[in-house]
Order: sequence, then structure tokens, then C-alpha cells
Amino acid sequence: MNEIIKFLKTRRSTTAKTMKVGHIEESDLNDILACGIRVPDHGALNPWFLTVIKDDARSRIGKEILVPEYIQNNPEATEEEIDFEKNRFLRASAVIAVLFKPVSDSKIPSWEMALSTGAVCSNILIAAQSLGYAAQWLTEWYSYNDRMIKEVDGKPGTDKLAGFIYIGNKVKEPVERRRPKTEKVINILTE
Repeated sequence: MNEIIKFLKTRRSTTAKTMKVGHIEESDLNDILACGIRVPDHGALNPWFLTVIKDDARSRIGKEILVPEYIQNNPEATEEEIDFEKNRFLRASAVIAVLFKPVSDSKIPSWEMALSTGAVCSNILIAAQSLGYAAQWLTEWYSYNDRMIKEVDGKPGTDKLAGFIYIGNKVKEPVERRRPKTEKVINILTE
């Protein structure tokens, strides 16, 4: 069986809460990013933008953005919940924020630009996993937060966070999850 097909048929995300911080080779990160932006892009508009969050920035964002924004929206938050938000990005070695930046003066429909942005997220995830790293694509509450959008060079009201790709090291191999039966999600027309 073709190695790419074999990999894609067995690929599985490692959840951010079960990964550990470890070293990511700079050359691997560069390859992951290069693969990430090599996606279908009708009109070659590049309607996306990537911000890599690593090293001390992971902690800074937790303290300066995640904690205050979480408390503002959850005034009854416990110390445990606040501590989790402060350390949220520390679960991974690097977190890649993927912004959807629609191009307004284009004939290309916004929907196609959004699909291209989703393809960026998927390519990053697959590239990281193919190199043996633990990786997960998440969109949690902070994906919809204006301060976070600004932090990663976006414009609230226009740009949207398609997600955060957490990349780290595996503690153990992820377990398989339930997958759809092909006959329930695929229709083949022959006439």
C-alpha cells in the first residue's frame, strides 16, 4: 500500500491535554509551515495568515490574554480553572494560530477562501503528525475572542481564527476513535 495512503488511513490526533512539551526541530517546524500553506487557493489570494506561538510567548499569552479574558467571561471561575487557562498553551511545544483573512475586493466567494483556510489547518496537522509529533487542531472559546484575534495579527469583525494547531510530543500512541461507516457518508453516482 502507498505510504501516504497508509498514513492517512491510520492518522489520529493526540489531544492537547495528553501531549507533552518536547523539542521541535526548527527544520521540522519550517517543513510543517511550508506544507501548511501549500493548499488549494482559488485566485491565489492567500486568505489566511499563520502565527507560531512558542517559547515564552505561550506563557505570556496565558497570563496577559487568556486569564483576564476568561475571568471577564466567567466571573465565578475557580482558581483551578484560572490556572488551566494560564497554562493552556504550555501543553504543547508550539501552537500555530491560523487566521482566516478574507479578501474583500475579490470575485472569489468568501466560502472558497474559508475552505482554503481549513485546508491550511488540515495540512499543518497532517504534516506535524507525519513527522511523528503529537498534534491536535482546536477551536475553543479563545478562537472567538477579539483580543486573541488581535494578538495573532487579525482584525476583529473581519478576520476569524480557524483554529489553533497544538504540536508537541506523544506520551503514548493515541487510541482509535469511532469512525463513520463509508456507506453512511458516501454516495456514488454512476448514471
